[in-house]
Amino acid sequence: MLTPLQSGYTFPAEWEPHRATWLSYPHDGSYSWPGTLDRIFPWYNRFIKELSKGEQVCINVRDEALAAKVTSDLARLGVDMDKVTLLLHPTNDAWCRDHGPAFLLNRSASAPKVIVSWRFNAWGNKYSHDLDEQIPGLIGKHLNIPVYYPGIVMEGGSVEFNGKGTLLTTMQCLLHENRNPGLSRKEIEEYLYQYYGISQILWLDEGIAGDDTNGHIDDIARFFREDGVATMVEPRKSDENYHVLQDVLKKLKTFRLSDGRQLDIAEIPMPRPVIYEDQRLPASYANFYIANQSVIVPNYRCREDDQAMRILETCFPDRSIIGIDSVDIIWGLGSFHCLSQQEPETRR
Repeated sequence: MLTPLQSGYTFPAEWEPHRATWLSYPHDGSYSWPGTLDRIFPWYNRFIKELSKGEQVCINVRDEALAAKVTSDLARLGVDMDKVTLLLHPTNDAWCRDHGPAFLLNRSASAPKVIVSWRFNAWGNKYSHDLDEQIPGLIGKHLNIPVYYPGIVMEGGSVEFNGKGTLLTTMQCLLHENRNPGLSRKEIEEYLYQYYGISQILWLDEGIAGDDTNGHIDDIARFFREDGVATMVEPRKSDENYHVLQDVLKKLKTFRLSDGRQLDIAEIPMPRPVIYEDQRLPASYANFYIANQSVIVPNYRCREDDQAMRILETCFPDRSIIGIDSVDIIWGLGSFHCLSQQEPETRR
């Protein structure tokens, strides 16, 4: 069987038109939100409402009872339920960016859209994941599109794409011994080329404090256009993220795209540290999600929120910049980008 790259498929940029956004509705507080699960739903449901203004929202739900509750809660919030599709796809947790499908496109193929279903081991077997790992195959069956199974561990939050063949990632995550210990860096790179349909990999070193995913890229640096990257910087030299993020910035300045172009870099200040039960949480504005009509940005009830939003307005002049409170959500160690996975539109 030919790989996606050999068949002409590639992973499109997040800002390209979506048919839908996929979510896995939270239901088990023992994993990500111990003791606080109920606090996240006002913000999570507002996320759904904002998404539904510009695209379909497809939500994996545990069972019929949860589907009925979600329908009731969203309708009460004023969500257009014609824009929401609920599917009985049980999950362990809510982080659809990592356990959800990777959608690739080749508009000239008989099957213009395919799914890549990577192995998912819950960030190094930290949590149960037997149900989560089934989600891409279930979605492929629902959509009746082909599914590739590379057979190695990979998470959507660990990779970032410019839609023109370049992938940005970190060594801390992809080369960690708790993911694919039997594979060398070169072998992992070959999987990335073949199953994401890319031609260039740019490696950063490590991620921010409090991130139990071992350094996901979507907390530190994100493409906002083909040659533009928004990167987090820590203005406080005493903070534990200061040197890590300075190193990221220095490396980004040395990178060149395949055609020799430098990256246009937008620097976004980190929010004030968010601490809960003496634990540093991975609060970052880089965990924004690019929807069809808007960019949804986590906010942390600090003055840096407005700074981050203004900078992202210059990065995405064609979209509304929507801030949604993420102080309760970040206790789950992720935010809006971690919770979502885009399905691209096949029509141009």
